[in-house]
Amino acid sequence: MSSRHKVFVSYHHKNDQGYRDKFETLFADTHDIMVSNSVQIGEIDAGLKTETVRQKIRDEYLRDSTVTVVLIGSETWKRKHVDWEIASSIRQTQYSSRSGLLGIILPSYSRTDVTKYDRYTIPPRLYDNIKCGFAEIYNWTTDHEKIKKWIHEAFEKRNLITPDNSFENYLKNRSGDRWQK
Repeated sequence: MSSRHKVFVSYHHKNDQGYRDKFETLFADTHDIMVSNSVQIGEIDAGLKTETVRQKIRDEYLRDSTVTVVLIGSETWKRKHVDWEIASSIRQTQYSSRSGLLGIILPSYSRTDVTKYDRYTIPPRLYDNIKCGFAEIYNWTTDHEKIKKWIHEAFEKRNLITPDNSFENYLKNRSGDRWQK
C-alpha cells in the first residue's frame, strides 16, 4: 500500500475548523500518511466571483489531489463550497484526474453513529456516491492505520467505479434542517 496520498479536505470552515486542523496535524504532520492540498482560511478572497472561486479551488488545490475527504459536521451539507469541491474532485478532465472520495462523520454531527446518519443531512453529492459505491462513509477516528486504509481504498476506487455527479450544483448555501431533491 502506498504510504502517502495528496488529500484535499472539504469541510464547513466556520463550524469544523478545529476538526480539520486536528485531522491534518495527525495525518499529515504526525503520522505522515498524507500530503494536504486543502484551502486554508484566507487563501481565497471571499469577494471573488463564484466562478472564479470554483476555478481557483479546481485549478490550484484539487488538480493535484488524489483523494477528497469530506469532514461531516451538523451543517456541512448546507455549504455550497463543499458541494463544488466534491463535484470538481470527482470529475475527470483534460487537466486533472478524478479523485477518490470518502466522508467522515464528525463528533459535531447530530448522530455520531455512521450506521444511523440521515442521508438528508450529509452532502447530497457525497450521498449519491456512497449509494453508487464510489465513496464510503466512516465515523471520526484518530487511528492513523484506519485513516491510511480508508484514504488508500478511496484512491484505488477512483478509476474502478464511475462516480455520480448528477446532483444539481448548489448556487448558494442552503438552509433548513435537511436538503430535499
